[in-house]
Amino acid sequence: MTTYAVNNVELFAETYGDPANPAVLLIHGAGASMLWWDARLCTELAARGRFVIRYDQRDTGRSTSFPTGEPGYAMSDLATDAAGLLDALRIHRAHVVAQSMSGGTALILGVDHSSRVASLTFVSTSTGDDGLPPPSADMPRLGWPDFADQAAVEEYVVRSIEAEAAGHFDETEARTLVRDDMARARNYEASLTNHFAMTFDGPKNGGFGDLSMPVLVLHGDADPLLPLPHGQSVRDAVPGARLVVLPGMGHGLSAPYWNTFVDEVVEHTEGR
Repeated sequence: MTTYAVNNVELFAETYGDPANPAVLLIHGAGASMLWWDARLCTELAARGRFVIRYDQRDTGRSTSFPTGEPGYAMSDLATDAAGLLDALRIHRAHVVAQSMSGGTALILGVDHSSRVASLTFVSTSTGDDGLPPPSADMPRLGWPDFADQAAVEEYVVRSIEAEAAGHFDETEARTLVRDDMARARNYEASLTNHFAMTFDGPKNGGFGDLSMPVLVLHGDADPLLPLPHGQSVRDAVPGARLVVLPGMGHGLSAPYWNTFVDEVVEHTEGR
């Protein structure tokens, strides 16, 4: 585990496996630190011959935090952070795996930093096109917590995980993750706020149709936050993209789907 000075911020990262193996850069979604890529999942992917990198994006975990509600950066800065982290690790090209909101970060990487990206995998993400279905009406509407009440904040995030899980929910695992995440964050309120308050820009040089590297899309058919048509929209927007539908999976990459995830990522990154 190391902190790297990148793009005028500090990014905290952890690696698994042999640096001589193909690199896989894992980028989680809004407000999620590297802990949301479970260490057991990273270990299994490394055991399959990949050099795995998970990291805290700015405003998560031990990386640089900005004032709550005033991040002062754009999604393109998150993409520049990722490219800078590869520089710090002396990695020229990596296979990028992006979850949820960070699909936008991966898109910018793939278009504006294409020489750094060997392949892309989009997990539970979207093109954001008009006409795509909204979140399921069955999802509970959770009130924003009082951040002075740590127990209330913990409960809010645990219940959010449950709401997105489509039944694949382990209360003990979720609560442990949230407690660990809260304990190591520089500013947990900023973690839950600032990724939604940043400027959502896009690539300077194109869009999904301009991605030239191999693209894999993984999406659960029970995703209540971004229903399956969102994943289908990514597949349809990228020439040659391959969609793998995970039956029964919600928005998060829950443990019952880890083996499939590892198999698909290993296959997708083989020989590239």
